[in-house]
Amino acid sequence: MVRRSHLAVKERSEENQKLRLGKGSLFFFPRPLHFPLLLSPTRTRAHKNQRRARSAGSYIVVGSCVYPSCSGGRRCCYASWTNLSINARQGVSSGGLSRDIYIERSSMDLNASPLPEEDDQTYEEPVDIDFGQDEDHIESAVEIMRREREERRRKLKRDQPDDGPRPRPQQIRNDHMTQRQIGGYKRVKETPQGWLDCPATGQPIDKIIPSKVPLDETFNEAVPPGKRYSSKQVVNKQRKAGRDIGLVIDLTNTSRYYSPQEWTKQGTKHVKIACRGRDAVPENEAVNTFVYEVLAFHERQKPSRNPKYVLVHCTHGHNRTGFMIVHYLMRTQLSSVTEALNVFAQRRPPGIYKADYIQALYSFYHEIPESIPCPPTPEWKRPSDLDLNGEAKQDDDDDNGEPAPSPEPADDKTITNDDVLGDAVPFDQQDILRGICFRLLDFVPNGRANSQFPGSHPVSLNSENLQLLRQRYYYATWKADGTRYMMLIMRDGCFLIDRNFCFRRVQMRFPIRNLTDGFHNFTLIDGEMVVDTIPGGGLKRRYLAYDLMAINFASKVKLPFSDRWKLLEDEIIRPRMYERKQFETGLKGNPSYRYDLELFSVRRKDFWLLSTVKKLLKEFIPALSHESDGLIFQGWDDPYVNRTHEGLLKWKYPEMNSVDFLFETGSENRQLIFLYERGKKKLMDGTRVVFSDDVDPSSISGKIVECSWNKQEDCWFCMRIRADKSTPNDINTYRKVMRSITDNITEDKLLGEMNEISSLPMYADRKAHADRKAHAEKMAQQHRRR
Repeated sequence: MVRRSHLAVKERSEENQKLRLGKGSLFFFPRPLHFPLLLSPTRTRAHKNQRRARSAGSYIVVGSCVYPSCSGGRRCCYASWTNLSINARQGVSSGGLSRDIYIERSSMDLNASPLPEEDDQTYEEPVDIDFGQDEDHIESAVEIMRREREERRRKLKRDQPDDGPRPRPQQIRNDHMTQRQIGGYKRVKETPQGWLDCPATGQPIDKIIPSKVPLDETFNEAVPPGKRYSSKQVVNKQRKAGRDIGLVIDLTNTSRYYSPQEWTKQGTKHVKIACRGRDAVPENEAVNTFVYEVLAFHERQKPSRNPKYVLVHCTHGHNRTGFMIVHYLMRTQLSSVTEALNVFAQRRPPGIYKADYIQALYSFYHEIPESIPCPPTPEWKRPSDLDLNGEAKQDDDDDNGEPAPSPEPADDKTITNDDVLGDAVPFDQQDILRGICFRLLDFVPNGRANSQFPGSHPVSLNSENLQLLRQRYYYATWKADGTRYMMLIMRDGCFLIDRNFCFRRVQMRFPIRNLTDGFHNFTLIDGEMVVDTIPGGGLKRRYLAYDLMAINFASKVKLPFSDRWKLLEDEIIRPRMYERKQFETGLKGNPSYRYDLELFSVRRKDFWLLSTVKKLLKEFIPALSHESDGLIFQGWDDPYVNRTHEGLLKWKYPEMNSVDFLFETGSENRQLIFLYERGKKKLMDGTRVVFSDDVDPSSISGKIVECSWNKQEDCWFCMRIRADKSTPNDINTYRKVMRSITDNITEDKLLGEMNEISSLPMYADRKAHADRKAHAEKMAQQHRRR
């Protein structure tokens, strides 16, 4: 039974042209049909689903749509053309067929396989077909599409001959725009300059595959089928090579190349780390994120028998991609920058070809090579004359046509203790590093204590705890007026840990004692950062390390302080000094590492017998190159105690005894002074803070202020803003400071106590033993010299 459409019913002989989809229904077209637009094998996902859902008796008409559920008209018909044939008795003109056309079909075959997607086709050169010579020739829809595309290219070449470089027009880009309209015609979405001829991928480097950016199907009109490179093709190609991709890291600074869902719907994790590609290298924080994501992914893959790979891409997969991979190699393998650059160049020729990227790598890792090799720009990256729209291509490198920001002028301000040092690390990594610290400290926090700084805190010296110096053996050192930091030394970097228990990465070098065994990993030390005034002018940061809690994942917190202090010198300080001397004398010139380019120097803080306290106060402290506000008394046999250590004592000059308050302003600029009690804010009624004339109190509302007691004015005076803290002192600390102020242990009173204590047998015997040991070591050294 044959049905006819409502458009027309007209008998035709077999000589007439027919478009055969099967046996059955005939549909008549009273108008010419333009094949490239209407007979495209490409169709939308929505119409796929509509086609599958329609009943076998549905009508399908190309030219005037009769989908039961479609209102798109002739533009919507991207149907599945299976078993397609064109019986052309006469040639096809550019305007369509010269005669009316019948379409005949029966019920749709829902099991019919659609033609392969264009992304899966291999590229073939266009073939010119002469329909006039062979009336029986059958031309497929794919052939028609290719022929029409070739005709458009030839026409474009004729209309716009090559007259040399053309001025670049001003363009406003939209990352979410797939096509642009000019003169009523759809413009082809442009590929990045040089992308077509750029090699797709390099060889894996530690299970990291460098790649150029895959492009989605919206770029298909600009990319020949044989050169298409989509997410689907990436996965299939790597799978054929025996490599499954589990993580994709996108370094481009745009979202116009593809949707992340192309990866996530395949079960592949996608991470976006936006990095500028023009006139700027990736920021240090972006590098930290990249290295963390790769290390975390590799760690998750360890239990697997077939670990998956990481695909990393920027636009072309060379400069930004290479920059990140070289950073990764420097932080995970023992190599110099030159060696890491060579590894990447071998696996992804020609490697990094931007000189500023290469220079930034040497500078970051404090290496000064004799020469900096830089490969020439590849041929595929050099500018071409025309794009498919007849315009000169521009190399915006993802920056959306916007100029790169001008470099900021050098900051020549005076360095201070309040400066924020190092580079931020990802939030997830912060939690991991906190857990590492707790484990190295052999400390199990509970509840909110997970986010509190675990370092040991001294308590103020008063008349009561002063008696501890008579009961236990103590050493003394000066109290530097600097910034407290613990330092976690890892293979992939050193992390400064501030009083807020936040981590920031700094690039430092800590070789272990046997230089052939590499560098410290999971080593934790404690200290304070000071700013030294250099004789002759200038300022320099120095980290004064005074305790060691772990070495290479081995906790040392239960050892007595005397042993930990000795290990600090033997395992941390001396290896650095020894290697630095080798570099400076040329005994170890490859790599040429420059310790003097590090952010700060490192030394061990000295401790002395209590009998030297007078010399400390009268001679040593006045000669210091940084500020000091008192003394620290450290138990020589004490283990490391987390948080508040009642046996670790601090004495401050009376005028410098201080408390850290949270300062806020209320209505009518009323002062609100807070401390902490059981982790919550406690308002200190009646407490008043006085500021210097150049400070507006309302401008520091919500900040931590360090205040000393002004006995004459019966109030607190703001000494400085504590940028390194976000919480005030606990109420118990406040009470101990007030006790110390009330006891008023002056310098003279302290010296009198030290003279009396140091003459006790406990101190006298140890001093005599220390003298004998020092004499024996001196004699042994003299004997070795002979």
